Amino acid sequence: MDSSTEPPDGAVEEAGELSQARRRAAFRGAARTLWRPGTDATLAERLAELTGTAGDSHDLSDGVDVYGDGVVAALEGRVAELLGTEAAAFFPTGTMAQQVALRCWAARTGNPVVALHPLAHPEVHERDALSVLSGLRTVHPTTERRQPTADEIRDLDEPFGTLMLELPLREAGFLLPTWDGLNDLVDAARARDAVVHLDGARLWECAPHFGRSLREVAALADSVYVSFYKSLNGIGGAALAGPASLVDEARAWRHRYGGQVFQQFPTALSALAGLDRELPRLPEYVAHARTVADALRTGLTRARVPWFRVHPEVPHTHQFQVWLPYDADTLTRAAVRQAEETGTALFRGWHPGAAPGLSVTEVTVAGPGTEWTPADVVRAVAGFVARVPVPASVPVPVPGPDGEAGPGPG
Repeated sequence: MDSSTEPPDGAVEEAGELSQARRRAAFRGAARTLWRPGTDATLAERLAELTGTAGDSHDLSDGVDVYGDGVVAALEGRVAELLGTEAAAFFPTGTMAQQVALRCWAARTGNPVVALHPLAHPEVHERDALSVLSGLRTVHPTTERRQPTADEIRDLDEPFGTLMLELPLREAGFLLPTWDGLNDLVDAARARDAVVHLDGARLWECAPHFGRSLREVAALADSVYVSFYKSLNGIGGAALAGPASLVDEARAWRHRYGGQVFQQFPTALSALAGLDRELPRLPEYVAHARTVADALRTGLTRARVPWFRVHPEVPHTHQFQVWLPYDADTLTRAAVRQAEETGTALFRGWHPGAAPGLSVTEVTVAGPGTEWTPADVVRAVAGFVARVPVPASVPVPVPGPDGEAGPGPG
């Protein structure tokens, strides 16, 4: 979801003398990488890519869009068809789309309370917008770094109008419930007379984990938000999908929030191209992410790293976390040096983890990553670890992302 306070996937704050420009140049110049985000590109490259692909997804002799017609309306129809909803509305940012959705549901249910995880996007990356702009209040079924359970939803000690589920839950490791667990969560919310909204910024890659189609996943909820730059590598933008009456109301609030943009054809065209080019490949990315995760464990074990965690052990999507017992600046510098010196970018930015001396990074496996064999990953791990300064003594076991100590590698 777009937000001025949310770092891009895998990014960290600039650390010391390691400038953003140097980091960007290192990762952009790497010949081998698991993922090449659009932010690596120059303006000329991004425009050339859009020009080269847009014509395959939309008739470029069509007139430019004006306040949401033309190609923007075509994109909205495509999303509604993919998700099996009555309608969809394009938004310039996911932050706006989701705030509008939750505001509309609060008015319809008569209850301004939203049940969601404390690690969910509105709580972490939106500057308290739900309360500041819409007067909504949040409650948390759990504070643990996992998806909530149906029992926790049923046992909440106060009424709530909307249950918001982030699929996957990024901050906890891109975690998803099981298919049965997701159905139980929805049933528990319905039993509390609440509606269900899906924060599906990354919903596109969730279908393989559930073993269900996007339509089947979306059908469980009353509304769904999806992003076009996450997973699909679009320029930006989002959509809110659901019943036609809700979408019509959301359009009115979109205008009030300043989202009725005059022309948005570059963003809409890139979203359509992403749906055509990236969406069909996401199951392949998810499958290969599991291969990469397993090879990372092998490589870190062989490199005799004193403690590590690949989380989750089997990735739920094409993204997952890696945790190491070193400070973030040290690990980011090692990643940059590896990219500069070898042309291989295994990891990108690191940031502080759940305990002092523990750091985490996000790993994304996309098109370029499918070319990596397990042996390639193991070699890259060895090269990365060789650039991490050896501590004076072997660290003691440290808490992992779930708060429990890990007794050595793995």
